[in-house]
Amino acid sequence: MYDALGNLSLELFRAFEAAARQQSFTAAAIELGTTQPAISQQIKRLEEQLGTRLFDRIYRGIELTEAGTILFEQVQAGLQSIDAGLSAITAQHQHEVLQVATDFAFAAYWLMPRLHRFHAANPQVDVSLVTSERNHNMLRTDIDVAVLFGDGRFKQGESRWLFSEEVFPVCSPLLLKERPLPLSAQALAEFPLLHLRAGNSNSWFDWSGVFRELGITSPPAPGQLRFDNYTLLIQAAIGGQGVAIGWRHLVDNLLAQGLLCRPIAETVLSRLGYYVVLPQRKRRGVLIRQFVDWLMEEQANSAESLTGLPLPSIAV
Repeated sequence: MYDALGNLSLELFRAFEAAARQQSFTAAAIELGTTQPAISQQIKRLEEQLGTRLFDRIYRGIELTEAGTILFEQVQAGLQSIDAGLSAITAQHQHEVLQVATDFAFAAYWLMPRLHRFHAANPQVDVSLVTSERNHNMLRTDIDVAVLFGDGRFKQGESRWLFSEEVFPVCSPLLLKERPLPLSAQALAEFPLLHLRAGNSNSWFDWSGVFRELGITSPPAPGQLRFDNYTLLIQAAIGGQGVAIGWRHLVDNLLAQGLLCRPIAETVLSRLGYYVVLPQRKRRGVLIRQFVDWLMEEQANSAESLTGLPLPSIAV
């Protein structure tokens, strides 16, 4: 295969293509970072191996012979094809996948609505989400970054605070039947409550804790709807099935869209929250730092957008 090539080298073809395109040995030498005599010698070697003259030396420079013109068209197309292939391989190696572990709720309601901005700023990076309602006690060995709920003390690696647990009741406006807002906290006892099953809540607030912190003495109704997935619970709230415990940072977009509303004004805070966790094994440090910096910037922008809202807090 390719018998006509013999032992011709790519270096000779590059010198020939540059000289033919520039119509100058001197200009070709400058382009390739060599000398005019070196280009002249390479062209001479190529002509000797092919047994034909490729350039006519004229008074003010060079011009292609008929054979040279035929060869130039083919060599230029071949070099362009090789260059395109090499560029594609380089781009493929530069395209990286970042493995990010978190829970369904954070992925669906906080990360996904914002992720397009990270992709716009980093088009060479794909984000692969590894979601689970478990506590991620053991992270997969390929995980680069995790966003976990807790008190900041994680065996999985170094942690950085993202935002604290801040919750309040939320429901569909249709459930309130145009009652004037805000309602009193005691009025929550009049509505069906949507519960997250124990063991799947990652120590998030449950209704008993919310009632206690709001000073509601009656116990919360057990409720007819229970979920092991926070995203399904929120969808039920949007559908008017009852009142849910809403995380400020997870439901703020739904509140802004009018899909949910706050029946009471009070907010409940705890010492727990979401943290960015970096596994002990350091991989692709620059890429990870870019993603973490982006997470922190998005959190700061979210906090600024909420500044000035009348949201009284009750610290736990």
